[in-house]
Amino acid sequence: MAASSSPAPAPLMSPSGLVAVVGPQFCAPYVVALTVTKKALSLSDGDFVVSDVNGGVLMKVQGRVLSLHSRRVLCDSASSPIVSMREKKLSMHHRWNVYRGDSSDHKDLLFTVKKSHMLQLKTELDVFFAANTAEQHCDFKVKGSWFERSCTFYLGDTNTIIALMSRQYELKNVLLGKDTFGVTVYPNVDYAFVVAIIVILDEIHRDRMEHGE
Repeated sequence: MAASSSPAPAPLMSPSGLVAVVGPQFCAPYVVALTVTKKALSLSDGDFVVSDVNGGVLMKVQGRVLSLHSRRVLCDSASSPIVSMREKKLSMHHRWNVYRGDSSDHKDLLFTVKKSHMLQLKTELDVFFAANTAEQHCDFKVKGSWFERSCTFYLGDTNTIIALMSRQYELKNVLLGKDTFGVTVYPNVDYAFVVAIIVILDEIHRDRMEHGE
């Protein structure tokens, strides 16, 4: 008798309902509205700056010119590393590993991000917790269009939305060569985790453009 296929396991969440991947300090019991500004090359502040609704800087990403092409570091406003993102070389799915702090040690691996399919017209990423080594079912999924800066973040292969991203048009930013988009993070969801995925989305898109994919 053929064995029936097992159902997808539910994504891991804490008993309190927090989706705390990087840390509970990045979870709020209310909707968090972020503005992400992608700047032209900057040696000081990095090329991504994440601000709150009052314009206060919460996070920034170490400038691409200061780091290897395959490594990015998400820092807090005081420039202390929160997570480091490293691309796995020779990966057909553009796999990125995300580690706690500035580590690259396997024991500090938090999660992995990869393209859902080798060839895809729209943006689709699968995210796996470090403990999900089998990777038969993703813990989170991202779908949308990076070109349009419109993406939705889901809890596993469900319709449960945890965050949304959309483009913001501001004339002053266009004139200054800045790309600005808004990110809405749902209550009790780790916004540092969401920002790290956005940085990886940008890297995968850049890689596609540079290699003519």
